[in-house]
Amino acid sequence: MLTPEEIARYKRQLVLKEIGGEGQQRLKAARVLVVGAGGLGSPLILYLAAAGVGEIGIIDSDRVSLDNLQRQIVHDTKSVGRSKTKSAAATLERLNPHVATRLYSTRLVPENALEILRGFDIVADGSDNFATRYLVNDACYFAKRPLVFAAVGPFDGHLTTFRAYESDAAGKPRPSYRCLFPEPPPEGTVAPCTEAGILGAVAGVIGTLAAVEVVKELLGIGESLVGRLLLYDALQARFSNVAYGWDPENPLNGNAPRLHDLSHHRKAPVEVVG
Repeated sequence: MLTPEEIARYKRQLVLKEIGGEGQQRLKAARVLVVGAGGLGSPLILYLAAAGVGEIGIIDSDRVSLDNLQRQIVHDTKSVGRSKTKSAAATLERLNPHVATRLYSTRLVPENALEILRGFDIVADGSDNFATRYLVNDACYFAKRPLVFAAVGPFDGHLTTFRAYESDAAGKPRPSYRCLFPEPPPEGTVAPCTEAGILGAVAGVIGTLAAVEVVKELLGIGESLVGRLLLYDALQARFSNVAYGWDPENPLNGNAPRLHDLSHHRKAPVEVVG
């Protein structure tokens, strides 16, 4: 049940017919894991907490640096040098004390990924490297957890939702990250944020959109982004949609799957960086 203080806090959501009291209680009971407390994870974490999601898990092995603050708005100047997970948790406590946090100040690796993911209802990936994205995708498939995925560039971003463990109304498997991006780009072809740069507000736009999609998935409202890639071009002030589908050749849930666990990720540890 919602307390009188929670009713007052969430009254602008409670009047929405798509949410109401029942929906708000579902949010209160929900558990969301956010991968990366960086540029994408920051607005995502903040808006999930503000919306009243009951428990937010945050996994990030990094510490706050001064150059993070231009886009990683869950942290502040006094947080420089502090663990990103603890910094984010402190901000959420000030924002909404009704929200519990579960912190993982560690690397996401094949040995802990499934155990961590299974403790949550849905996963939101705000990481910034391909190794983490493929690991999170595969782990969500095996753990049967919805995945809201987002990525951002200097002046652009994109997001989508994966439920690859399900089939559509026609009985066809739903696509995974491996259907959309079969292989990571060759090393060195995609410059990291430290080299390419980024307008901080662009990460804010995409991270906020990811928070909307998480809430929609938790409540079962609106049209899902499963099978649709939402693209944002900040310089052109333009949004567009690209449809994509299941790839029968993909190694995870294709016609002849070759990946049956996470052992193929054990070649190197995965850093979760936002």
